[in-house]
Amino acid sequence: MADKKSPASGWPKIQGDYHAGDAESPVVVVTVGSHLDEQAVCDAGAAMCGSCKTENLGLEKIVANVIANPNIRFIITCGTEVKGHLSGQCLIALHANGLEGGKIVGAKGAIPFIENLTDEGVQRFREQVEIVDIMESEDMGTIKAKIEELKGRDPGAFDGDPIVIEVKEDGAGGDGALAATANPQFLEVESRLNEIEKRLEFADAEIAQRVGRKVGRDIGILYGLVAGLIVFMMLLVLLPKLMAMI
Repeated sequence: MADKKSPASGWPKIQGDYHAGDAESPVVVVTVGSHLDEQAVCDAGAAMCGSCKTENLGLEKIVANVIANPNIRFIITCGTEVKGHLSGQCLIALHANGLEGGKIVGAKGAIPFIENLTDEGVQRFREQVEIVDIMESEDMGTIKAKIEELKGRDPGAFDGDPIVIEVKEDGAGGDGALAATANPQFLEVESRLNEIEKRLEFADAEIAQRVGRKVGRDIGILYGLVAGLIVFMMLLVLLPKLMAMI
């Protein structure tokens, strides 16, 4: 059996949009922009499961909770990517490349700036866990199977004590904003990005409705053509008989 350690007292240390499971599990599941059955994922053996909508404070919360529990050795990224924020890609970039001047190296999100994490904390995160990327998958069977696979690969607790980091929020709640000390320009970009995201979601819904209506009309036309063809074929068969009877 893999060696285990006690996580930091009161783990999970940072509040957020997630469910907590077995603190000795080596697996955390990040559903990025999707909201899946988080409790079912934890019941399947995950230490934590939750979404991550932002490429700054959201990532900070993940890192802080992970390094406070040396038993966590894998992070599964799954679910749909968040438009604009690209928090899934940014999390993978943070793990692969770290920070430079407070910015996630190689991140493609709108505001990939980290303020609450220390260099020590980020380096510990990169060493402690392996990222297992199955992004865009929302299939519970696939996710549960991956959890089971990784539990079978559990190398045991990381060789280091829990690291506790305070993540300061701006009071907005959730994981959706930068800390209060952020550059006001970043906050303005964040606000505009959220508005664009809402408009994109509305546009996607409108397009889906229009496509649905068009498909409905096309199916109705097709049914009409098929019915007309059937009637025409019946007339071709019956017409000679009717002419013979006259």
